[in-house]
Amino acid sequence: MFTIRFYLFTFLVAFAMVAVGHDATAEVLANGVTATFTKASDWGSGYEGKYTIANSGTTAITSWTVEFDLPAGHRVGSLWDGSYTASGQHVTVKSTWNGNVGPGGSASFGFNVAYSGAYSAPTGCKINGGACEDGGPTNPPGAPGVPGTPSVTGVTSSSISLAWGASSGTVTAYRVYEGTTVRATVSGTSTTLSGLSACATRTYTVAAYNDAGESVKSAAVTGTTSGCTQGPLPKHFLTGYWHNFVNPAVELRLRDVPAEYDVIAIAFAEATATAGAVTFGVDSGLSSALGGYSNADFKADVQTLKSRGKKIILSVGGEAGRVSVSDNASATNFTNSVRSILTEYGFDGVDIDLENGLNPTYMGQALHALRSQVGSSLIITMAPQTIDMQSTGASYFQLALNIKDILTVVHTQYYNSGSMLGCDQAQAYSQGTVNFITALACIQLENGLRPDQVALGLPAGTGAANGGVVAPSVVNNALDCLARGTNCGSFHPPHTYAEIRGAMTWSINWDVSNGNNFARTVRPHLDTLP
Repeated sequence: MFTIRFYLFTFLVAFAMVAVGHDATAEVLANGVTATFTKASDWGSGYEGKYTIANSGTTAITSWTVEFDLPAGHRVGSLWDGSYTASGQHVTVKSTWNGNVGPGGSASFGFNVAYSGAYSAPTGCKINGGACEDGGPTNPPGAPGVPGTPSVTGVTSSSISLAWGASSGTVTAYRVYEGTTVRATVSGTSTTLSGLSACATRTYTVAAYNDAGESVKSAAVTGTTSGCTQGPLPKHFLTGYWHNFVNPAVELRLRDVPAEYDVIAIAFAEATATAGAVTFGVDSGLSSALGGYSNADFKADVQTLKSRGKKIILSVGGEAGRVSVSDNASATNFTNSVRSILTEYGFDGVDIDLENGLNPTYMGQALHALRSQVGSSLIITMAPQTIDMQSTGASYFQLALNIKDILTVVHTQYYNSGSMLGCDQAQAYSQGTVNFITALACIQLENGLRPDQVALGLPAGTGAANGGVVAPSVVNNALDCLARGTNCGSFHPPHTYAEIRGAMTWSINWDVSNGNNFARTVRPHLDTLP
């Protein structure tokens, strides 16, 4: 059987070379992408599975989409190294950081499935629209190669601009599809789709064509026009971090976040093998701890909280974060990957919490590009350590000033710091005091940031930090001191800042573990500020 197939394949390739030339032969082979399922382990009520995507063609792919069906009584509990949606028993998995697969290369994603009754393997596998074992759809002989994955390069309230990588071979023009409908035909590798309504979400693919036919369509990209109707952030608001991991604090489904929080920062997006790019999905340990909490469950919870008027943002980094944006390429990777995650999960913005350093020039470039793509509704926050905001020469402070035109708020972490100088440069103030909080916040307030761009970050109580834990009433006193000039310690700021933005706590999970005392004390007090 192998011999017959081999000679038949050789004949077809040779025929294609005679008919359309050597370049066309490369296109015939270019789509040899398959997806193979394996079961890693099984514990009687669930199993761990894996799909391996292999590229036996001659052209790299820039993204992949794998679809499969689970038998009745089976459901995905968690999935990693990809993002997924489930509609009934049909599961669709898209590449995240691992979409680029060169000739001879491979990528994979893993997942846990819970089942009742007997185990059955997934069925109906498709890779990029074609059968998994067939290598997906192939180009007609002589047609151009598949265009590069399109990206959203800009939006207005009535348009979405796209750009994509050029196809190989001879190209007459490119067709931009919305579903099966051609929305534009252009000779270049970019276009603007106009005439859309505000807050309209559209999904596009691109195909190239010439006299020999049309290429396979590119991977899809989704864009949303600006002008979405959103409730504004309160003048003074409370931000809290939600754990996408397991630690001694209580585990929470996102929809169970207490109502006092106005902005929920999801901790954390993580670095990938591609410089600057990040990925996000529900942590497998958290999923198990919550009895099978999936990406689909999380996405539904995002929409539930948004229906309650909350803002949900993606926090990048954390104490162990190693995201590096240090040149043009990594800045572009950061922008594109964050944009993709925001679109997929419905997040309202991004939080920069890189505690291992950052490049203010290229991170600023990435954030400005992201803002131009998403629009003015994008929330951008920062969570530097106290040492990072001691002077305008520090890289974090430089970033804040570089993006002052689009920055929502900086909520500095006034904890785990030891003693530090305040804006008076008179003495080192001890953490865990109203003096420490107000004297250090004064540095930002007197050195370029607007009061509405400054908030106070404090731990939510026992367990949340190694030092700097204060009673919530001390946070209220610090807010009063800065906004009104009352309830200060020995340090008095040179001015009052009535528009001080509010407070942040690490974290919602620790606050719930400690009886939700931080949120229940601080949030009502914010409404009393000028």
